[in-house]
Order: sequence, then C-alpha cells, then structure tokens
Amino acid sequence: MQGYLRSNGKKGIRNTVVVAYLVECAHHVARTIVNKSNNQDIQLIGFPGCYPNNYALSMMTKLCTHPNVGGVLLVSLGCEGFNREHLSEAISQSGRPVSTLVIQNNGGTKNTIDKGVQEAAAILEQISSCPVVDMTVDELVIGTICGGSDGTSGISANPAVGKCFDRLITQNATCIFEETGELVGCEQIMAHRAESKDLADKLVSCVIKAEKYYTKMGYGSFAPGNAEGGLTTQEEKSMGAYAKSGGSLINGIIKPGEEPHKKGLFLMDVVPDGDPKFGFPNISDNQEIIEMIASGAHITLFTTGRGSVVGSAISPVIKICANPETYKNLSDDMDINAGSIIEGQKTVEQVGDEIFDLIVRIASGEQSKSEQMGHQEFLLTYKTFDSIGPACLN
Repeated sequence: MQGYLRSNGKKGIRNTVVVAYLVECAHHVARTIVNKSNNQDIQLIGFPGCYPNNYALSMMTKLCTHPNVGGVLLVSLGCEGFNREHLSEAISQSGRPVSTLVIQNNGGTKNTIDKGVQEAAAILEQISSCPVVDMTVDELVIGTICGGSDGTSGISANPAVGKCFDRLITQNATCIFEETGELVGCEQIMAHRAESKDLADKLVSCVIKAEKYYTKMGYGSFAPGNAEGGLTTQEEKSMGAYAKSGGSLINGIIKPGEEPHKKGLFLMDVVPDGDPKFGFPNISDNQEIIEMIASGAHITLFTTGRGSVVGSAISPVIKICANPETYKNLSDDMDINAGSIIEGQKTVEQVGDEIFDLIVRIASGEQSKSEQMGHQEFLLTYKTFDSIGPACLN
C-alpha cells in the first residue's frame, strides 16, 4: 500500500478537500460549491447548529485534520456561534491549506459560491503535490458498525468481520467497534476480554450507562426493521453486534473524536454522558460512521442484513451483506456477500479473509461500491461527553 504523508507523520489513503459549512444557513452555499466543482475529491461536511458545542468543535477539528483530508474550505454565514477562527488555526497548524469564506462578507450566495469553486480548485491543486509513501497494515485504523440488521446479521456478516478484526490485530493494526446501546447484556462477556481489571469495570459501566440512557428515552436501539428482518429480542441483536469485535483482547475505551493511544482493539462509547438532552445517541448509521472517522478510521466496515446503500465523506465504507437474498437484490451496492456463509459456499474464516483482502485493496486506491456510486453521506449533531480519565483508558 501507499499513503499520503501528512506533516505529523500519519498517512492517509485518500487525499480529499473538504468543504465544511459551519451552520445550516451556510449548507446550501457549501453544497453548491461541491456540486459545481464536480470532483469526487472535493467533498461536503458540516455542522448545522447555530450555538456552540464542544463536541461539535472537537469533531470538526478531528475530521478536518484526518489523514485522508489534504485541505479544507470553511464556509460560514458569519453570525453563528461556531468558533471558525479556532478551527481554521487548528487546520493550519496541522500543515494543511485552509481558506475561510464568510457569506455575509462576500456578497451573498452567488458571489460566495463563485469564490468557493475557485478556492476549492486551488486547494485541490495545492495538495496534489502531497508526498506519497509506502504504507503497511499496522498503520491502518479500521472501524465497524452494523445497520439494517436482520436475523442473518449475527451468524454471517458480523462474525466474519470479527474474524477480519482478529487478523488485523495480529498484524498490529488498530480496530474500533462501537454501538454501546446495542451491546446491552454483553458487558460481562466483554469484561472477560479486557486487558486490565480497571478496563473491565469501565466496559461494564459504559454499557450500563447506555442502558440507563435508552431507558430514560423510552426507546431501545431496536428498530421496526430489525423485527421485520427476524430479530426477536434486544439480547439477540446485542449478541450479533458483539460478534463484530472478534475474540482479541480489548485494549481500551474511547469516545467520539478520541484517537486510540496505542495499537489494538478499542470500544467506542457513543452514548452521551449525563442526562439526555439532545435526543437519541445516534439518529442514523452515518453519525456513527463519522464518529469513528473522527477517531482516525481510514475505512469503515458496515454490516447489513436488510440492506443499506450509504457511504461516507472522507473515508471509504465497505458494505458487507449478511443476507444472500439482500445481496442478490442490492449487489451493485454491496462489496462482500457474507450470505455465502449461510448458503454453505464459504466459511466465516474465508469471508473474514475476503474482507481483509478488500481492505488492503481499497487502502491501495481501489474504490468501494459506495465510492463508485458517489455516496458521500455526512451527519453531525449535538452531543456531550466527559473525558474518560486514566491514560491507560485514553
């Protein structure tokens, strides 16, 4: 593999310019800049809120300085609460080119769009000279989520990802699994895999926190589509989701935007701290994907039984289909047919190896199905998190 070398020594597998809107009022202008640029390497991200939020500022900072990002164009209305100066300075200090357009100071919609198209093209040209260097598997950060789960997810796609994770861990890569709201009932099982007693206690605590949060919301992480797809209980869904983590030692817990402090396997705690104030922890799969990207994920493994067609801005998404019937119906959108396990054509280990091989190819420049289709979904909302604390837990 080869990667784009950044000034801090990290390497990206893509070299993207992100156009980032800093309030919903700037969304249309930013989106039009991207659409008129008509280049897959110029992508849209943004935060819709008008009043400040530490989580959003931290996430946008991490995303705009992700190894897959080469340069940034910020689009501001001008009167929102987002600290655009802080974000611009952080991007500049990371060695990336950054430009800011304030709509209220640039003549409104049309003039800002015209300037934005020119600025985005100039940044793309500037980053085209980024050094390309050798890259190895141990430099990769890989995340995983599940979406549109059904009765096949926990017996094909999810355990195959678990096998792939185990192989990645043996090669000293960094892996992230999450969805603490879908791990209820698995906390003691995870605790037995923790590298320390302190971490074991924290693993249990974060799942208990998730259970309490969802209880207060009056709704668990179990969608009507899950039931229609054959899942019968929250416990069954949890066991299937848990299978994605594999069997390796768990080395720590991180929260969205925090990067693993060493190689290994990490659980991402996605459920906000404190009483619920911003609604459900993850209102769509793409918010979970973005949180893992903010923690450094080069690629996200997305397992699905019912089917999903989404991709993501910044980092490629590999979709792994659990259900053979779904794969036949949505084969243009699916990268891996884990339903072959159910049909007896392949073993879980063989599909795990197939996922591993595809990770290497996509990290080497091959496009995933969602990239080929032009999918670049993005979602960022309000949340609140507290620092975990001890260095051993990051």
